[in-house]
Amino acid sequence: MTDQPPLASSPARIPLIPTILVALAVLVMISLGVWQLQRRGEKAAALALAAANPGRPAVSFPKLPPVEADILFRPSSIHCLRVVGWRVEAGRADDGSTGYRHIAECATGAEGPGALVAVGVGQKPDDIPNWTGGQVAGWISQEPDHRALVERIGGKAPPLRPMLIARTAPAGLKPAAPPSAADVPNNHLAYAVQWFIFAAVAVIIYILALRRRNKSA
Repeated sequence: MTDQPPLASSPARIPLIPTILVALAVLVMISLGVWQLQRRGEKAAALALAAANPGRPAVSFPKLPPVEADILFRPSSIHCLRVVGWRVEAGRADDGSTGYRHIAECATGAEGPGALVAVGVGQKPDDIPNWTGGQVAGWISQEPDHRALVERIGGKAPPLRPMLIARTAPAGLKPAAPPSAADVPNNHLAYAVQWFIFAAVAVIIYILALRRRNKSA
């Protein structure tokens, strides 16, 4: 009785359409990572420009977002007709102490988007400041960023509204710390790394899935 030759193993089969879809998804994630690296350089240049803005002449307060780098942190002023609401955020006072920053939502006319004013920093979040509006001077900044991480990573987050940081505070509050470029994070490198990690994980998962599929075939 003669021995039968061993059967040759069939070559691994790679499904065409799923592979194309995964490759396209990986390419999109890599391009988003490269775009974030480009945005990192643009953000660094914008912050360098904004760092010198507090000492420059005053400009008109912007009505709509986004706040451009050439006016970020510039001195400005607005007239708050009336306060229509309050926000409370963690914040730092001009003397270095921490507390709760009280942000007024102001009406500036019969219509329009109004304006945000960080009037000062207090020790209790539920104390409503004794401030009903009026002329207020300070520095142009942006509202606190509560946008979803996925929106920010993908570049689809809505722009932050302009906010005035008041130079002086009403009774019972401390003046808020003046804006500083050091307080504005440049997270684009971290976002780029996350997109590259997503791409690598997608490739690894797909390779493992192909191996499992070919073993069971």
